Amino acid sequence: MTVKYITISKSAELYLLELLEKQDKDTIGIKVFVSEPGTPNAETCIAYCKEEDDISGFELITIYKFPLYLEEKSLLFIEDAKVDYSPDKFGGTLTIKAPNAKVPQVNENASLEERINYVLYSEINPSLAAHGGEVSLIEVVNEETAVLQFGGGCQGCGMVDLTLKDGVEKSLLEQISELKKVIDVTDHSYRENAYYK
Repeated sequence: MTVKYITISKSAELYLLELLEKQDKDTIGIKVFVSEPGTPNAETCIAYCKEEDDISGFELITIYKFPLYLEEKSLLFIEDAKVDYSPDKFGGTLTIKAPNAKVPQVNENASLEERINYVLYSEINPSLAAHGGEVSLIEVVNEETAVLQFGGGCQGCGMVDLTLKDGVEKSLLEQISELKKVIDVTDHSYRENAYYK
């Protein structure tokens, strides 16, 4: 059966129901969320939902044989996710495929941050990864300046300014019209995290 964000196969639904029935009475359902969403380290997680858990940030889905709680801040990242279960002689395998966990598809209603992250993780970081580097968005200032942080092999690299200006900034400004400027988190004009000697 399909929800707006996630598809759980019949076999997975029955398997998860069976697991739930073996839990203590304080287990009230299944929750799905993405840890480190929108990053190369994103992991889609399925866990038991307990009575004492804070589920205020979760959306309750009631079309399955058990209550399903989807983390609201992960919804964009679990869109088009598929949960399946394949029985075998060792007990079976529950699989989750979430194609948008690391790089969510963005639509016309996406925020500026979501669109910047989309370009960073779908286009820029795959190129930087070849050199062991990565770049991430720290924040957007005044709705027109992206503050980025380089990591991995890019951190401390003498070419980082060139990479920022000729590669990252050029790509972001071309694709996101509202963006006027891209700076590194160590830039002195960005006072909070500027590097002082």
